[in-house]
Amino acid sequence: MADLVRVELDAEGVALLTLDNPPLNLVTLELTRRLEEALDRLAADPACRVLILTGAGERAFCAGSDVKEFPDLFAPGRAVEVKMERENRVWSKLDDFPAPTIAAVRGLAMGGGLELAVACDLILVEEGTRLALPEVNLGVFPGSGGTVRVTRRIGEGRAKEMMFTGEPIDATTALAWGLVNRVVSLGRVLDEARDLARRLAAKPAGALRLCKEAIDLAFDLAEEEGIARGLELIGRAFEGPEIREGVAAFLEKRPPRWPRTGYRTASGSDGESLRRSP
Repeated sequence: MADLVRVELDAEGVALLTLDNPPLNLVTLELTRRLEEALDRLAADPACRVLILTGAGERAFCAGSDVKEFPDLFAPGRAVEVKMERENRVWSKLDDFPAPTIAAVRGLAMGGGLELAVACDLILVEEGTRLALPEVNLGVFPGSGGTVRVTRRIGEGRAKEMMFTGEPIDATTALAWGLVNRVVSLGRVLDEARDLARRLAAKPAGALRLCKEAIDLAFDLAEEEGIARGLELIGRAFEGPEIREGVAAFLEKRPPRWPRTGYRTASGSDGESLRRSP
C-alpha cells in the first residue's frame, strides 16, 4: 500500500503534507484515517509553524472520493457513521489547525478534494487547474463542509451555481470569485507555496494564531460577541512574549528574534481555541 499521506518538516518550521494516492489522490477511508493522524502529530509539534497541503503528481491535488467505496455505504446511517462523520472531523481539524495553512493545488481539485483545499487558510493554484463540486451528478451534495466553507468564500449565488450544476471552473474564474488567493505559473505552485510559507514562518507564530482565531470569529459568532471575544484575543497577545520582543526590536531598530514556541504560550497552556470554548 502507498504511503497515502507523506509528511516532511524542514528546519524553518514549514511542514509539507502530501496526499499520495495515485493517480488522482482520491479520498478513501484509509487516506482519511492517515490524514487525521498526520494532522494530530503536526498540531502537537511546536516546531511546525506553517503547513502546506498538496497532492502528489501532476494530474490532481485531489479528485474527490473514491466512488468505488460508496456501495458499501448505502444502508441507513452507514455513510455518516463510516465515512462522513470522520471526514468532517478531519477536514475541521485542518480548518482549526493552530498554524497557518496553505493549499498548493495543481491539476484537479474536485469534490472532497476542493472541500479539503477550502479548509486551508490560503489557496494557491496553478494555471490550468480545474475546480468543481460535482457531487450532484452522483445524486448527493458536498458533505464535508463545502456547503459552508465554499459559500463563505464566494457567496450564496456562486456556491449554488457550482453545486447545482456540478460543472468545473478554471483558475482564473476561481480567483475572480475569491475562491482562491493566487494563480501561479504552471509548475510553480509548490515553489510559490514554500516561499509564502517561509515568509509566514518568520513571523511571530503566536500573533498569527491569534489573528487566525480572531478572523474566524467573524463566521462563528454574532458581530458584538465576535468583537468581544476579539478583545480577549488581543489581550492575550499583549500579555505574551512576542509583543515584548516586537516592541523592543522596533525601538532598538533591529530585526526581531521571535520566540520559537510563541503560539503555544500566547494562547494559553491548555492549547484550546477561544472560538471552541463555551
